[in-house]
This record gives sequence, C-alpha cells and structure tokens, in this order.
Amino acid sequence: MENRLSVTIENHVADVKLNRPEKMNALDDAMFEALIAMGDKLNADSSVRCVVLSGEGRSFCAGLDLSNFDMNSDITGIPDRTHGIANKWQKAVYTWRELAVPVIAAVHGVSFGGGLQIMLASDIRYIKADTKLSVMEMKWGLIPDMAGTQLMRHTVRDDIIRELTYTHRIFSGEQAVEYGFATHVSENPYEDAMKLATEIASKSPSAIVKAKKVLNAAPYLSVEEGFILESVEQEAIIKKKNQIEAVFAGMQKRPGNFDDFRES
Repeated sequence: MENRLSVTIENHVADVKLNRPEKMNALDDAMFEALIAMGDKLNADSSVRCVVLSGEGRSFCAGLDLSNFDMNSDITGIPDRTHGIANKWQKAVYTWRELAVPVIAAVHGVSFGGGLQIMLASDIRYIKADTKLSVMEMKWGLIPDMAGTQLMRHTVRDDIIRELTYTHRIFSGEQAVEYGFATHVSENPYEDAMKLATEIASKSPSAIVKAKKVLNAAPYLSVEEGFILESVEQEAIIKKKNQIEAVFAGMQKRPGNFDDFRES
C-alpha cells in the first residue's frame, strides 16, 4: 500500500494521497489493491473523524494505467463479486463512499475515467478551475464501470451524464461545479479541504457518522423508510455522552471533548 498511497493522521484527520506522481497517479492493479486496503485501514481506526483525499504531483488521477489493459487477455464474463455487492474495481472506488466518516476530495490537474469515479465517491469535492475532467471510458470503447453510474446519478443531471459518457468530452473544474461533479471551485483545493476536514473533526463523531449513514441511504429509501431511519439513528446517539458534550461545549463556547466513535 505504501508504494501507491501515503497517509498521515493528525488531529483526527487522515490525509491520504494517491502517490504515483510519475504516472499522474494512474490506476494499476497495485493502486486498486491499495485503495481497498486503505479504506479498510481507516474504517478500523476509530480515531479518524474525517479524510482528505488528494493526489501527489501534477494531478489527482489520470485514470486507468493503459499498460494494465491487456488486449490479449482471455478473461471473459462478469467479474466476481469479491467485495459484497462489488467487484474489486468498484470496491476501490465505493470504499470511500462506504467509509463511516466524511471524505473530502482535493482535485487538481486531471481527473479522468477511474480518477473521476474515485473523486465522485467522496462526500465533498474542492477543485481547481483549470482541472481537466472526463468520463473517459468511451474513448477506449468501454463504459464507466467503477461505481460511477451509481454515483453520478445523484448529483449530475441525467442529460449531462449521457452527453459526457457518450462523447468523453473534456470539461473544466468550473464546469464540474456547474454540472454537479464537484462542490466548490478553489484556488487551493488541498488547503480548503484540510480546513473543512478540521472543522468536521471538531464535531461529535457519533453525530457525524450517523449523519453520513443516513445521507448515504436516503436516495435509495422511500419517504417512510427514510423517516424511520432518521428516528432509529437519532435514538442511538441522543442523550449519550458525545451528544451531551456537544450541547455543553456549544453553551460554554469551547472545543468539544468527544469519545471516538464507530458503528458497532
């Protein structure tokens, strides 16, 4: 994992970097394995309350490393569901959406194909205006199949998704915000992401984890199911230590002293 990703954890924020700058952080098999392993590592660390995901060097992620694409391979058929509902490549992306705590992406340079799909799995995305993005798979006669179609459909207008998928048109960071792929244009995406992550990490981790759980589930539920889930998850944290501490910290205008929290 150390050969493809780096991580430092400070003040409850995990600073994760795609670390293959000589290849613009292109995705090879080792990178896919590292993304999954890092997701597992962070999910097991109850001290982590927010994650910032960025890319070393000139770019966030240039997409699939084409040297990994073997035209002579005899592998056919639907890839095995090796990670619950997902295959390995889907899991490498969706692990960031499944992570119990919020993930903030800081995006610059290029974010193509699989890189775009990794970016989309984050909760919040800061992006430089001149970043180049593309749903690149059609260029190679493929479709986006690393969880991207499930992620795009909740934030991007359907006709925009279709146009960009059918044409692999390159678009800018400013357009990414306009279309719904990104959250904010930023001159310094990494600095802004770290600032927001520090703020999120200062909140009750019990409430943050439950909020992400409810927000992840909401698009797939009926109104009735959504109402019940809100009530169930609220009951799990209300009047507990972290919730009471949040009230007193707010009233006394001081930082909260929270216990670490993860789903049991």
